[in-house]
Amino acid sequence: MSVIIVLILVSLAVGLIFLGAFIWSVRSGQYEDTLTPSMRMLLEDAPVPCPLPDAGSAAVPLPVQEKNTER
Repeated sequence: MSVIIVLILVSLAVGLIFLGAFIWSVRSGQYEDTLTPSMRMLLEDAPVPCPLPDAGSAAVPLPVQEKNTER
């Protein structure tokens, strides 16, 4: 019977800790902007610079390999 009392006290303590953490997060502004993170992936990213050096007129395009669909 004493185990049930200990479990009830421990569960209440854990619940109060989580309630305190929730109240702290609301007061510190964690839930103020819920729209921007979901739309951030829709915004355009900055263009990625080309890692290849500039070859000027010496650049030769690579040949394009066509898929063979015959069997």
